[in-house]
Amino acid sequence: QLPRQSPAPVTTAPVNSKLDAFILAKLQEQQLPAAKPADPPTLVRRLALDLTGLPPTAQQVESFVSDPSETAWQQLVEQLLASPAYGERWARLWLDVARYAEDQAHIVGDDKSLTYPNAWQYRDWVIHALNQDLSYAQFIRLQLAADLLEGPESPNLAALGFIGLGPKYYDRGQLFVMAEVGDDRVDGVGRGRLGLTVAWARCHDHKYDPIQTADYYGLAGIFASTRMFNRSLTDKAAKDDAKPEDSMHIVREGTPTDLHVFIRGDVANKGPLAPRRFLPILTPNPQNFTDGSGRKQLAEAIVDPGNPVTARVIVNRIWAAYFGRGLVGTLSNFGLLGDRPTHPELLDDLAVRFQQNGWSLKWLHREIVLSGTYRQSSQVAAEVLTRDPDNIWLARMPRRRLGAEGWRDSLLAVTGRLDASTVGGPSIDPSDAAQNRRTVYSRISRLDLNRYLVLYDFPDPNVTAEKRSETITPLQKLFVLNSPFMLSQAEALESRLLQAVPDDGADVADRRIDWAWRNLFGRQPTADEMRLSAEFLQQAEPVSRWRQFAHVLLASNELQYVD
Repeated sequence: QLPRQSPAPVTTAPVNSKLDAFILAKLQEQQLPAAKPADPPTLVRRLALDLTGLPPTAQQVESFVSDPSETAWQQLVEQLLASPAYGERWARLWLDVARYAEDQAHIVGDDKSLTYPNAWQYRDWVIHALNQDLSYAQFIRLQLAADLLEGPESPNLAALGFIGLGPKYYDRGQLFVMAEVGDDRVDGVGRGRLGLTVAWARCHDHKYDPIQTADYYGLAGIFASTRMFNRSLTDKAAKDDAKPEDSMHIVREGTPTDLHVFIRGDVANKGPLAPRRFLPILTPNPQNFTDGSGRKQLAEAIVDPGNPVTARVIVNRIWAAYFGRGLVGTLSNFGLLGDRPTHPELLDDLAVRFQQNGWSLKWLHREIVLSGTYRQSSQVAAEVLTRDPDNIWLARMPRRRLGAEGWRDSLLAVTGRLDASTVGGPSIDPSDAAQNRRTVYSRISRLDLNRYLVLYDFPDPNVTAEKRSETITPLQKLFVLNSPFMLSQAEALESRLLQAVPDDGADVADRRIDWAWRNLFGRQPTADEMRLSAEFLQQAEPVSRWRQFAHVLLASNELQYVD
């Protein structure tokens, strides 16, 4: 069933937007009171971290505190959406879904043939596309068929890294190996774009959703008709034998091939032929794909207005990134085994209006952050916590922990070491204290994922990932206390603190404490925090007391959480 708009529910409480009306109507049904609006400093920090992945400057906080009007809020939203940091922050959500990586999980010795040294060009394309607010429909099309839509010299060929950077295996000519490659591509499209576990139908008809084994092989045939391609970065008449380090790994057309169903997934046991086509459950009149591999037709079918799931799935992913949980809790499974939507009318309404507004992701972000629901406090009465501990009905804004990227980027930002001016480029080692670029530029390995990223719950890049897990381990605290990276940040913050507030008066300690709180946490310290800080500084070793103080603040929970 296609998503459809619904009139805004009538509520007894005032609303900022149509979105709020749906949320408040459910709260009234549950007899739960909505939280009060968060205070201005909390709102600015929340918004900056959500839209750009970076904490606000002290000046941004002070400006909004002095004028917390609706106009000022709207202006701040537009300022942050226009920042290059917006694309750097939101690209990571898509890269998780796209199982972005720069090598394989199985490399023998020094064999570098299965690595993608220039994979970062796909990552940079995603960042640029988001910053330009490329239509989400076109964002999908280009990643599946940029070469077919715009020709072999398309400036968007890097988008084909979505397919080309997937898992690759030795003995690629073997049928059983090609079957594994196809399974990855079908799963990436199925769960990542359609929110359906299509790959479950590889060996037998899907047990719970109306997806047949023939439907699976109809999609797999599209990718069996596609060839991986090392496209030279210098010689555009280049053959397929360019070295990985000199090329961009993408795809091109192969020999159009319909696959036989492999009975129970066994490549040696062939069943009936499965023509290339889109999933019949998502299109009223499924047609066989006869235009080359079918990639272009697949892309158009995914974003066709008659497809009921594509807009719903991306709206739900964005919603979950803000509120910690999707309107549908299972972000990549909208099937019968997936969760039922908590606010189905709201999900549908947003999906329809998202399409009506040109599939603009910035429109969707704007719609969410301008709502009163988003601007609620995370603090509520104990009764509300008891009755809705998982915040299903959104009576409050959830308190969220920053991921690996957000926390490292925040550390670099508050210490003054972040290189925010360079957008794009080759990958970095995020554990290296000398690296000051944003964490989205980290090298991602399927074989040996960076230890810092592993420590802070980065997902497995071998498969599409709908969300991050959250763990708390002793190793994380040991990293905070002892790692060269953290010690280097403490030294940098000490230097910045001493430079910002020179030792030229009796109240220098108080002024430095105040400066630290405003620049790290976006607020002034409380009387207790001032007292405890002063006591700590008096007891610490005089030579290193400000560095120790800086280290304590960088290790604090407040820097790692968003209220």
